[in-house]
Amino acid sequence: MKENLLGLDADGLARFFEALGEKPFRARQVLRWIHQLGESDFAAMSDLSRALRDKLAQSACVQAPQLVGDTPAEDGTRKWLVKVDGANAVESVFIPETGRATLCVSSQAGCVLDCSFCATGKQGFNRNLTTAEIVGQLWFANRILGVERKADRVISNVVFMGMGEPMLNLDNVIPALRLMLDDNAYGLSRRRVTVSTSGVVPGMDRLRDECPVALAVSLHAANDRLRDELGV
Repeated sequence: MKENLLGLDADGLARFFEALGEKPFRARQVLRWIHQLGESDFAAMSDLSRALRDKLAQSACVQAPQLVGDTPAEDGTRKWLVKVDGANAVESVFIPETGRATLCVSSQAGCVLDCSFCATGKQGFNRNLTTAEIVGQLWFANRILGVERKADRVISNVVFMGMGEPMLNLDNVIPALRLMLDDNAYGLSRRRVTVSTSGVVPGMDRLRDECPVALAVSLHAANDRLRDELGV
C-alpha cells in the first residue's frame, strides 16, 4: 500500500525518506511542493531527481479526501462536503472575513459526545479522521480558492470546530497541527489555529505539552448542573 504523504509532518516525512535511503532534507522540498504549491504529482516536483520522482511514484501518493459537495452562501461562506471513505463524509466550512479567511475543519466522522444541541452527535460516532483527511481539508480549500483568487495559501486561520471532538483524536490532530504551523507547509501562527473542545481535560493537557495552539472551551452553560443536562 502506498504511503499518503499528505498525512506526514516534517519528522514523519524525514523518516519516510530515510527509509527510502534518501537524505532527510528531501522532506522540506516535498513539504513545500505538497502544501505550499498544492502539488500532488511527483513528476512535477522539478527539484527532485528523476530517479527519486520515479521512486516516489511507486511507493507514495498525495491523496486528499474527495470533494462531493460545494454549497456557497450569499455572504461568501462556503460549505464543502468531503468523502473520506465509502460510508463517511464530513464537512469543512470556509468563512471569509475582513482581514482573514478562516477554514473550519472536522476531526472525526460523527462524534461520541451526544450533546443535546449538536446535530453531529445524533448520528453517532463512526471513526477518527486520519491526519491526511484532516490536513486534506485545508489542502483542497487552498487549492480551490487559490485557482479562483489567483493566490497561494488563501486560508489564514483554521478552527477545529467542525464535526467531532478533536481532543479524542489527538494522535491524528497533533501531526495535522504541526503541518499547519510548519514554515515549509502552511506557515500559520499558533494564534491563528484554534482547537475547540467540550472540555476533555486530559486532551487539553496533552495539547499544551505537545503542540500548544489557541484553545476554545465550549462550556455550553453558566453552571455545571445545566451543562450536565445539555452535554458533557
